[in-house]
Amino acid sequence: MPYPKKNLNADETIALDMHPHWWYFAEPAGSLIAVIVLGILQAVKGPEGKTGDAIKYVLIGLLILTALWVVGRYLKWITTNFVMTSQRLIFRQGIIAKSGIEIPLDRVNNVNFNQSIFERILGAGDLLIESGGEDGQQRFTDIRNPEKVQNLLHAQVEITRGRAGKRASSSGSDTSEQLERLEGMLKRGSLTQAEFESQKRKLLD
Repeated sequence: MPYPKKNLNADETIALDMHPHWWYFAEPAGSLIAVIVLGILQAVKGPEGKTGDAIKYVLIGLLILTALWVVGRYLKWITTNFVMTSQRLIFRQGIIAKSGIEIPLDRVNNVNFNQSIFERILGAGDLLIESGGEDGQQRFTDIRNPEKVQNLLHAQVEITRGRAGKRASSSGSDTSEQLERLEGMLKRGSLTQAEFESQKRKLLD
């Protein structure tokens, strides 16, 4: 399920939208397979009689529980989004109760990734993002190709800061032009000295 575009700002675009790596299913899927294997062994070589029946009932119960675990994990997987836009980093998860994290790109200070040897083979890993927000650090697990995501995030941060620098430069230029106009009006007598100082303070503030 992709991240809803209705939740984006008017001038915001999506650079990355993904669900967790398939390794996210390892625990429930592994448990389900183990129960199925035990069930097969019980049917082929297991004890018979009351003991065999008791084991069968236990295995059937475990089969139902692990199957529900897989289904629940899948529903959580499709409702978990790691999204990078042109303005912010968004993490959303939850089927009914929702939780999320938003980090403006201009507040991102550092991005690190971590992979074990096994995770590197699978193409999964963790991201640790340090920001200037209240939470400071956020760890995101089961990220697909975390090194590529790290590089893309660095690129988006640089683009965002470049835009902010241009806006600041443009704002400073506009302020200078308005001050020059006010000085011209003062010289022509269109403004009194008090009015000029008042307007100047507003511009500089």
